[in-house]
Amino acid sequence: MLRTELSHQMFPLQGTPPVRWRIADGLVPYEEAVATMEAEVAAIAQGRAPELVWLVEHPPLYTAGTSADAADLIEPDRFPVFATGRGGEYTYHGPGQRVAYVMLDLKRRRQDIRAFVGALEEVIIRTLDSMNVRGERREDRVGVWVRRPEKPTLADGTVAEDKIAALGIRVRKWVTFHGLSLNVDPDLGHFSGIIPCGISAYGVTSLVDLGLPVMMADVDIRLRDAFEKVFGETVNDV
Repeated sequence: MLRTELSHQMFPLQGTPPVRWRIADGLVPYEEAVATMEAEVAAIAQGRAPELVWLVEHPPLYTAGTSADAADLIEPDRFPVFATGRGGEYTYHGPGQRVAYVMLDLKRRRQDIRAFVGALEEVIIRTLDSMNVRGERREDRVGVWVRRPEKPTLADGTVAEDKIAALGIRVRKWVTFHGLSLNVDPDLGHFSGIIPCGISAYGVTSLVDLGLPVMMADVDIRLRDAFEKVFGETVNDV
């Protein structure tokens, strides 16, 4: 079922500093990313640092959210597996996938986690729309989906669809961390070691799989533009 409501009025109060925008070089080890997020979230919560969006790529790995079912980890020895405090189930991260760690202070915005998740979905949908890809919400599935009419229909006769972006967040003292992942050009075969997000009836796709040979740097520009339209101004983090 298509979820159409757009709860994304998350703009900062007047006078709030712009969100820092940081892009990591190379592949960032997952443990390093978590440690960095922990430090940044603490600083934001204490008012010692402005909010932050940090774009990274990881080496191949699986993460388990707080709702992960061990039965969904099909190949536990394939890649490192990390338990994480974010919501959701198992997901894959790896080269060619843009991960955006979003660290925002909801006390300055809107203390509504569901609205925040909807706003992140809106950022992805706007990013995809800028590349003429229609991303859609689903009432019963978090994330962003694309219809694949060229594939066989599902068992219930509906049009096949694949997941192109996943979301998983955590909130501490109303500061968010973790965030979203958008498949640009990852090895889609790496998803076969898990049941992504506990959903086996649907597949996964990427921008390149959809026939868009885009570069990560181009996606980053579009992602930043979409983020600013939903959340407000950003500034390069130096």
